[in-house]
Amino acid sequence: MSYRVQVITVSDKGSRGERVDTSGPAIKKMLEKDFIVGDVIIVPDEADIIADAMKRAIDEEGMDMVVTTGGTGLSARDVTPEATRSVIERDLPGFAEVMRLESYRITPRAIISRAVCGIRGKSIIINLPGSEKAAVECLGFVIGAIPHALAKLKGDAADCGA
Repeated sequence: MSYRVQVITVSDKGSRGERVDTSGPAIKKMLEKDFIVGDVIIVPDEADIIADAMKRAIDEEGMDMVVTTGGTGLSARDVTPEATRSVIERDLPGFAEVMRLESYRITPRAIISRAVCGIRGKSIIINLPGSEKAAVECLGFVIGAIPHALAKLKGDAADCGA
């Protein structure tokens, strides 16, 4: 089955055209090997706008997964985790835990990530860091589990071994 994915870059400067988004396109390229990926959407660091973009992608456009990049740090404008929590119905903590653990092996700063992963309906939402390097690394740590997770979420009754 081909799963559909929406990539959302969260960046004030990117949304105003003041910075070129490199993380969104890098994530899209990485995902296109196994998924059908829409155009990257860039939104400002506003919780309501981020949440609306996620809900629209899943509820209206039928995306199987939304991957965000940016807004997971400690600055006052980093509100992607809060926006994500407002739209998910269930947590998917293993993804964020693995991303932080594996990233910590690269840099001790990884522990300040506030990334959240969860489920809305039968779709998965994954928050990634804003830097291209960190976003690609983090997605790489979990990408192998995504097709199986989506299959189980969509009702695949096969034994998952988890």
